[in-house]
Amino acid sequence: MRRVRVAVTEAPGAPFTVRDAELEEPRSDEVLVRMTAAGICHTDLAMRDTWPGRLTPMVFGHEGAGRVEAVGAEVTGLAPGDQVCLTFASCGSCEQCAQGHPAYCHEARARNLSGGRADGTTPLRLDGVPLRAGFFGQSSFATHAVVQARGAVRVPSGLPAAVAAPLGCGGQTGAGTVLNRLRPEPGSSLVVLGAGGVGLSALTAAVAAGCDPVVAVDPVASRRALATELGAKAALAPGEGLVAALRDLTGGGAHHVVETTGRPETARLAVAALRPRGGLALVGLGDEVTFDVMSLLAKGVRVHGVIEGDSDPGRFIPELVGLYERGLFPLDRIVTPFPFEEIGAAVAAMRDGDVVKPVLTFG
Repeated sequence: MRRVRVAVTEAPGAPFTVRDAELEEPRSDEVLVRMTAAGICHTDLAMRDTWPGRLTPMVFGHEGAGRVEAVGAEVTGLAPGDQVCLTFASCGSCEQCAQGHPAYCHEARARNLSGGRADGTTPLRLDGVPLRAGFFGQSSFATHAVVQARGAVRVPSGLPAAVAAPLGCGGQTGAGTVLNRLRPEPGSSLVVLGAGGVGLSALTAAVAAGCDPVVAVDPVASRRALATELGAKAALAPGEGLVAALRDLTGGGAHHVVETTGRPETARLAVAALRPRGGLALVGLGDEVTFDVMSLLAKGVRVHGVIEGDSDPGRFIPELVGLYERGLFPLDRIVTPFPFEEIGAAVAAMRDGDVVKPVLTFG
């Protein structure tokens, strides 16, 4: 066991409290990673607020990046000193994993949302008592994490840690929704509803794919300004007349809409903004959505539910790194670093709209 610092949630909805804990050494198929950065995602906050009390205290965090410090006896392809991006856990052998869609792994819930490993254990201890962990296979709100080797993707040593971290979820969710699922033709129109970390990742991927026009919608003026700097032809505030404006900008309706807010009313607006046979990708966590079936039938709308960008991280994250290195996926423009111990301030800044993607950094 080694001493580590972790951000603990004591009960559903409770604030993050940084405390000392103990961490096991990695098992034969696991690696020990010293965290250098960890992005904060709205999913961390939404899940924290609704997490079952029986699975607390809990350590969240699922956009980790760091250096490998130790590897298990059966691990190949990774070595101490490698810089890695941590991502969601998957079994690697079920039908979905075998077909290159591990986000839909048959064991996804047990490996990502059970408060521990797939076998029910946890590598963390708090005051000698098991501490729930394994969130999205990592629980990266910590100075160190023990993760399955499959969930650690090697990235170039020179890649900034604050850029590597969001690739594990927000970056690949937004970009993957566009590049892996919607697969727009060059010159097709794409609207992004919500210009947060996921939305702006989708936007930059659409620009890189040659979509024209790309349009963003967000209530925060600074985010709209950033969206246009990143290549959007227009960035609009929500409100009366929005659908008409979107149809006008896209020549009668968008070919594709990416909905990142999780709000039912926004999802229905997305359908109205589409042209016939357009594609709607629902990405944001949210409540039940009801649609007028005739509006879907009459337009021939295709509705996609997308998790983690339908990505195979071992393949897709290196592709995103390549786009970043070519200046086509500028994640560095949307991140704001905060020291790990100031996680509370980072959460407040994201909720207030002051920052798009807070990333915790570790000294």
